[in-house]
Amino acid sequence: MNQNFDFAGAREFRAGRRRTRRCVIDDGFNPELVETAFFDGVLEIPKLEAPKEVILPERLIPFTKRNSSADFSEMLVFYEQDVKFYGILQNPEDYIEDFRRFRGIVSPDFSLYCDMPLQAQMNNVYRNRALGCFFLRHGIYVIPNVRWGDERSYTTAVLPECFAFLGVPRHSIVSIGTYGCIQGKENTRHFRDGLAAMIDCLEPEVVLVYGSMPDRIFAPVANRTRFVQYPDWTSFKKGGHQDGNR
Repeated sequence: MNQNFDFAGAREFRAGRRRTRRCVIDDGFNPELVETAFFDGVLEIPKLEAPKEVILPERLIPFTKRNSSADFSEMLVFYEQDVKFYGILQNPEDYIEDFRRFRGIVSPDFSLYCDMPLQAQMNNVYRNRALGCFFLRHGIYVIPNVRWGDERSYTTAVLPECFAFLGVPRHSIVSIGTYGCIQGKENTRHFRDGLAAMIDCLEPEVVLVYGSMPDRIFAPVANRTRFVQYPDWTSFKKGGHQDGNR
């Protein structure tokens, strides 16, 4: 997710929903999401099944822009502020038919900020996979979104496993987002190091990239997998095009 989080916007969102929103932990943290799931690692992160075939979307469209689609040939992505798509965690069943209009979705991109408490980072990885499992179970094509925070999420410096990559099938297709996440030296370092660690761990066949692909980050791993780049929504509306393979 975008590292420049809009805390004021989040507070406004919470204030507006304070009387109506449903508590997401009052029923055991949405157990219906993982009714038939298997779990990965010591942390028991829900496991996403590898798709039977690798489908490369023509375009990626943000969740909040989905109603601007003309032919629903895109795949939906959630590379936006979390508050803009939090409703899918509260009432995921309300979105099943909506999502079925599209070629598929990339599993929701709940934020993993580098300065986030470790528990919060792990919770958001769990949410990503749990919702992915839910929509897979309802017949929607799901590409796993992979997101990492600081080195605790993508190395074994603190925990015995790299939890950012748990629940993601190896030798398959994944998606990552760079939009808003590679600003500043520290964020750039974590993104670059986490990207290399992800490729080491998952050995993906294809990596979709939503946003820019600067050489300072991607050059060291350019020959290790197939990258397919897609412009972020703002760039796309200004006339940007898919860059294709790297």
